Amino acid sequence: MIAILLILSVLIGVMFGKFFGNRQKFAKNLLILSAGFLITVCLNEIFPMIYQSGDSHIGMWVIGGVLLQMLLENMTKGFEHGHFHHHSEKDILPLALIIGMFIHAFIEGIPLADETEVFSSYLQGILVHNLPISFILGAFLFRNKKFSASSWLIIILFALASPFGMLAGNYMDLSYQPYALALVGGIFLHISSVIIFESNKNHNIDWGKIGLVVLGIAAAMVAHLFHQH
Repeated sequence: MIAILLILSVLIGVMFGKFFGNRQKFAKNLLILSAGFLITVCLNEIFPMIYQSGDSHIGMWVIGGVLLQMLLENMTKGFEHGHFHHHSEKDILPLALIIGMFIHAFIEGIPLADETEVFSSYLQGILVHNLPISFILGAFLFRNKKFSASSWLIIILFALASPFGMLAGNYMDLSYQPYALALVGGIFLHISSVIIFESNKNHNIDWGKIGLVVLGIAAAMVAHLFHQH
């Protein structure tokens, strides 16, 4: 069921991007809302869980996740937070970008290995995160409104990346799971921070964007309060 939700979140986002991809403001707003959701999931769910592991040095893995995401963004050129206008005019994305996105989604799937609760805040964080990225992916690949085999291959690879990560996590020693989660926590922290700060151009207050961040935070808080631990 969880794998199906992960795949559906990508496919739904892609289809919205295909048909509404010219509405870049919509994609940006969705990204900002997801950033508020992600950073709340980090603080309410991920960080408390990893620090319960008892390893006083696990924070280094969070830092490692931040640095890893910075390296991945050298490959994706910021695609995961809306920088799709920097890429070529061709309908096929650069190979490095595809690999970077796959690695990003694969790592996010690893902590889901033992997850059975479809309403877990961590899973919801990934689903919410997938929607704007997939929207941008669909908008880029289907700018000419045509369906191509190569475009669908990229989409399928991205949709399966997190389920593959979840599958790989099943073969991982349970003692390593907190470190995988800490790594993802660093990735989420970096992405959400970049999206929020980039949305605040010239340090001017944009109440609409602040409202979207607050809405994302509120949604994550509701999920946190009603999630059964």
